[in-house]
Amino acid sequence: MADQYSRTRLLLGEDGLSKLRSARVAIFGLGGVGGYVAEALARSGVGQLDLIDDDTINLTNLNRQVLALHSTVGMSKVEAAKNRILDIDPTIQVRTYQTFFLPENAAEFDFSQYDYVIDAIDTVTGKLELIAQAKSAGVPIISCMGTGNKLDPTGFRVSDISKTSGCALARIMRKECAKRGLKGVKVVYSQELPLDPQVDPSEFQEAQREGSSRRALPGSTAFVPGVAGLIMAGEVIKDLCNAKEVR
Repeated sequence: MADQYSRTRLLLGEDGLSKLRSARVAIFGLGGVGGYVAEALARSGVGQLDLIDDDTINLTNLNRQVLALHSTVGMSKVEAAKNRILDIDPTIQVRTYQTFFLPENAAEFDFSQYDYVIDAIDTVTGKLELIAQAKSAGVPIISCMGTGNKLDPTGFRVSDISKTSGCALARIMRKECAKRGLKGVKVVYSQELPLDPQVDPSEFQEAQREGSSRRALPGSTAFVPGVAGLIMAGEVIKDLCNAKEVR
């Protein structure tokens, strides 16, 4: 009998869907990238999703974030994501944490519970801590590099952090991962060189996070961050389906 996953079952099989259904995935960051990761994982049938973000939806998110609608402006991103996921599949277990992940609060999360960790945050200190925690727990992680000030959605690549090039954030992360002995880090990055904004970005300047790699507020589009997020989701689904077992 047909169900909402019938078309997915044709490609992944019953075993693949079963692995996704039993998986617990943590998504750190629900912006232009992380929102699309959550969307794709929910529509693919991942059974448990932990959502971590402290931000609320504002008008400047409407141009690129799947969670951003005029009806959700002012709502926390974790709440908007949970509502959307449960509307896609009410049987998914969704846990929300309205907090900004940094080394100082890393102990609040038990990484050993996760089958996969998605890093879609933009602070270097937070990204490095996520990678360190996942590696320590023996949990696979995929990390997104820079998507701001870019227009080519075909420029993304999946690679080990040590083999990246052309991305300023990846360069910083590559150096810091090597310094900390963090190896085998899967990332999504673009070799496209960032464009210069055509207007003064200070007019729209937002408060910068401590540890952020941003020098100024970047421009962004409806299609570049979303493509990065969908690529990340595809890698997670592929890895979970090929895993020998899922917790």
